[in-house]
Amino acid sequence: MSDWIGHECGIAAIRLLKPLDYYVEKYGTPMHGVNKLTLLMEKQHNRGQDGAGVASIKLNMPPGEPYIFRARSADKNPIMEVRNRIVQSFAQAREKHPAEYQKGEWVKRNVLFAGELLLGHLRYGTHGASGESFCHPFLRQNNWMTRNLVLAGNFNLTNNDELFDMLVELGQHPRNKTDTVMVLEKIGHFLDEANDFLFRKYRKENLGRIEITERIVQELDIFRILRKSTRTFDGGYVMAGMIGHGDLFVLRDPNGIRPAFYYRDDEIVAVASERPQIQTALNVPIEAVQEIEPGHALVVKHTGEVQLEPVNEPGEKTPCSFERIYFSRGTDRDIYQERKNLGRSLVQPVLEAIDYDLDHTVFSYIPNTAETAFLGLVEGVKEVVGERMKFHLLKEKRLTADRIDELLSFQPRIEKIMTKDAKLRTFITADTDREDLVAQVYDTTYGVIRPGDTLVVLDDSIVRGTTLRTSILRILDRLGMKKVVVVSSAPQIRYPDCYGIDMSKMKDFIAFEAAVALLHDTGRDSLLQEIYAACKADEQKPRGEARNQVTRLFDLFTPEQISKKIAQILTPVGMKAEVQIIYQSIEGLHAACPNHRGDWYFTGAYPTPGGHRVANRSFINFVEKRDARAY
Repeated sequence: MSDWIGHECGIAAIRLLKPLDYYVEKYGTPMHGVNKLTLLMEKQHNRGQDGAGVASIKLNMPPGEPYIFRARSADKNPIMEVRNRIVQSFAQAREKHPAEYQKGEWVKRNVLFAGELLLGHLRYGTHGASGESFCHPFLRQNNWMTRNLVLAGNFNLTNNDELFDMLVELGQHPRNKTDTVMVLEKIGHFLDEANDFLFRKYRKENLGRIEITERIVQELDIFRILRKSTRTFDGGYVMAGMIGHGDLFVLRDPNGIRPAFYYRDDEIVAVASERPQIQTALNVPIEAVQEIEPGHALVVKHTGEVQLEPVNEPGEKTPCSFERIYFSRGTDRDIYQERKNLGRSLVQPVLEAIDYDLDHTVFSYIPNTAETAFLGLVEGVKEVVGERMKFHLLKEKRLTADRIDELLSFQPRIEKIMTKDAKLRTFITADTDREDLVAQVYDTTYGVIRPGDTLVVLDDSIVRGTTLRTSILRILDRLGMKKVVVVSSAPQIRYPDCYGIDMSKMKDFIAFEAAVALLHDTGRDSLLQEIYAACKADEQKPRGEARNQVTRLFDLFTPEQISKKIAQILTPVGMKAEVQIIYQSIEGLHAACPNHRGDWYFTGAYPTPGGHRVANRSFINFVEKRDARAY
């Protein structure tokens, strides 16, 4: 993706179902759980860029012995830094006590993080402060094991203000209004409530306090706690948590916006945000990895019993389509094919843009995540070439050997036109005023474009268009082609996301800029104030009654009109080559990714009421010239 947009957070969890001695004997190390967790995290490192954290719980530790451990880092290589901190205690134990190190129970009693439960997190902060103290997992500590809560997640909630007021009404005094605090305190409140209920119940039966604690450990209903604490949540989320006595849970939002997968056998339960990472880390087939369904929670009790139940009533299943287009790694079997299908669906509009002149067209892509979609595009073009060859072989008369060789040898011209200089990008990142240097982040391949050629360049998505305008198109123009066709495997991004992706300012989207420009061109500027008034009126309505008023702007124009205007806006002054921009269609997106219909940033069809309010607030900010987030 030439335009940078924020990644998603990633989660990973491991529950060892056997005593530590089992893993020492079978795998030769007491670090089996740590190794698997950190491998799951590293394999998801594209999802979280600015921090990482790991927490561990040891089961059945005697009073006076620590049993919850945590390490977090916001360093340049956060996963490696966290792993190094964890490994250090294992390495010291192995060096000082080599014989005891082979005994799992000894390691558990004497080595930090040698627990049966491990929870890892990769953070990409969409807004707010950064640093180690803002990295998950978060702790809600208590002297009673069953009240300790460790929480990590991939989520954004749209109704933080409402949740904040609810906590205040409960008598709490939240320290801020971030969704992390809201989630931690809401679940924590109902965890306390469940503890209090069981305590009162068994005090009436005159049980001793130690025995009451044992009963609470046995009877704590995690599903009930999650139902009561999350029923008012509006947003996209996967939340993972551990209770101090050893219960583990992973909860997915009712619309399945954020992804979560798990694997279980008789020795381990593993959870991650992506499927192939579990396949790789545990060396298991794709059929063995299951999806946590929308609105459901996976709970692993302290006894090792695995339970899966609905917590919130599932709504329309709308998994985030950007997971398929860009965020998740393309090593997943289905994602790989879907990305190829996205490219293949663009064949016809691309051929029309080049007037079917394959002899004078070069195909390329902007590295590196667009490569799979590019393969699909090229495969589709090659099929057209094959049909053309078949036509000539069947219809031409007096075919000569030279003519047959010419037909059989023709292939589309495919070249690697652009590469990114990562070191230079790092060098200039902190200096936003050095536009000339920024333009040199990309290098181009000279000598493969001929005068009169058309260059087709595929990208994952064109969000803001800033990189195209300031560097890529300028650099490509040096090659001397007559036309550049920039192709986006994703549709036009028109609306903000409020469920995890760092896209909240509508004014930043080039498709929105183009629609507003078209409004000016056609003399319908007054519609902006009409939409603004409707957005303001919607803010006074109950959250469930809000509607996305901004769709009225885009309803006036066809996608082709907007794409044409985008090309005009992004064409640098003085550029010699003609610029055309082609976006994926909504129909093409749905055909390529039929099971991931979350397309609100393209269509404005938000799956929760809070999404509509975020879209309206973003438009209000635009009209009022406020450079602020919409949630």
